[in-house]
Amino acid sequence: MTPPRSRRGVKAAAALVAGVLAVSLTACGGDDGEDDEDRDGKTGGTGNTVTLPKLDGASLEVAAVWTGAEQKNFKQVLAEFEKRTGAKVTFVPAQDPIINFLGSKVAGGAPPDVALLPQPGAIKQAVDKGWAKPLGAEAVKELGENYSQGWQDIGKVDGKQYGVYYKAANKSLIWYNAQVFENAGVAEPKTWDELLTVAQTVYDSGVTPFSVGGAEGWTLTDWFENVYLSQAGPEKYDQLTKHEIKWTDPSVKQALTTLAEIWGKKDYVASGALQTDFPASVTQTFTGGDQPKAGMVYEGDFAQVNIGETEAEIGTDAKVFPFPAVGDTAPVVSGGDAAVILEDSEAAQALATFLASPDAAAIHAKLGGFLSPNKGVDPSAYPNAVQRKIAEALVASGDDFRFDMSDQAPQAFGGTPGKGEWKALQDFLKNPKDVAGTQARLEADAAAAYGN
Repeated sequence: MTPPRSRRGVKAAAALVAGVLAVSLTACGGDDGEDDEDRDGKTGGTGNTVTLPKLDGASLEVAAVWTGAEQKNFKQVLAEFEKRTGAKVTFVPAQDPIINFLGSKVAGGAPPDVALLPQPGAIKQAVDKGWAKPLGAEAVKELGENYSQGWQDIGKVDGKQYGVYYKAANKSLIWYNAQVFENAGVAEPKTWDELLTVAQTVYDSGVTPFSVGGAEGWTLTDWFENVYLSQAGPEKYDQLTKHEIKWTDPSVKQALTTLAEIWGKKDYVASGALQTDFPASVTQTFTGGDQPKAGMVYEGDFAQVNIGETEAEIGTDAKVFPFPAVGDTAPVVSGGDAAVILEDSEAAQALATFLASPDAAAIHAKLGGFLSPNKGVDPSAYPNAVQRKIAEALVASGDDFRFDMSDQAPQAFGGTPGKGEWKALQDFLKNPKDVAGTQARLEADAAAAYGN
C-alpha cells in the first residue's frame, strides 16, 4: 500500500507531470532505423544487463488479464526470456477478478507459476491465502537497483517482497480528437471549469463531448479517483483508501456531484456507455473522421495501444492533456501490474528477476502503450516524445505519487465486476442524480469488504 505522502510532495509530482504534458502530444517515429535486436543480441536499447540461468527443459505458465495488443506485446517479452534461458513459457489468459480465477486454478491443483496482479489488495490476498511465494535474492537485488523505495514497498506484504511492479500507468490523462477540437475552436483545458466549457463548445459544434467505457467498472473508479484526489486532497484520499472515513463523507458527495456535471449532462456522454468496453471507448473517439462518436476519452497512457488500432496518428490526430485540476492541484494517479510467484522454482524466480530488469521493460516500451517505473530503462526505448516524457516524469517523481484507490481496496470492493465500487459507479453513471443512494451503497459494500 502506498505510504502516506505530504500534500507538498503530491503537488510537486503533479506539477512535474502536468508540466511535461502541457504541450500537445508529439509523435516521434520508431528508433531511427535501429533494429529491435542488434548484432550482439541486445534488445530495447539497454543491452543484456541481467544475468539469467540456463533453463533448458523448464516450462512456465504466466497468467494475466491482458488481452489484445497488450497481451501480444507482453508475449514478445516472454519470447526474449525463452531465447535467453531455453525455458518454455505459456501465457494463460485470466479473467477478472483474477483472485477468483487463480482460486479455481489452485483448487484444481494447477496454478500458473507466475501471475500479473493488477491490485496491491490482490497481492495481499494471495499472500494471506498462502498462494504467493516471496521473491528470491536475485529478484530482490534487481528491484533494489532499478526501483524507487515506494514502488518496492507496494509489492511488499508484512515486510516481505512478493511483487515486481513490471508495468505502471499514469491514469491522469484525457485523450482528444484534434480535428474535433480544431473544428470547435477550443484549446486544452487546465481546470475542471475550463473542461466543462470545452465540453459545451464541442457539443455545440455537433459532436458528443465524451466517450466512456462504462461496461468495465474500473474506468469509472479512475474517473472518481482523479476528481476526488484533486478536490478533497491527498490526506482525505489516503483515509478513504483505507476506509478510515466513510463513503457517506461529505467529500465523497462533493466528488460525485462534480462527476455528475459530465455524466449527468444530457448527451455529454456517448450513447451506450454501459455497453461500451474500454478499447471501444478509445477507438470510437478516433474513427469517423471529423464526426467521431465522441471528442474526448479519459484514461491512462496505455490508451495509446488502442489508438494505434485506428487510422489516427498519435501526435497529429490524437493528442492528450493532463486531467484538469478540480481543486487547487491537478491529480496524479498511478496504477500498475505486479508479477507474483505462485509456484516457486528456479525458472519462476528467474522470470521475476528478468521482469525487474531494464531489459524486459525496454522491449515492451518500444512497442508502445506501456510505462515502466524501472529507473534503468533508457527513455529512448519509448516510441514517441510524450511517452518518453510520461516515463521520465514517473521516474523523477520518485515516491511522490498516489496509487489507484480501488486497486488498494479488498478485491470484493474495488476489483470485482458487478459488485462493490465497480457496480455502484456503473449504477451512478446510469442515474447520476442519485448521489445519496450511491454513497449509501458504496459504504455498505466497503464496510462488508473491509470488515469494519
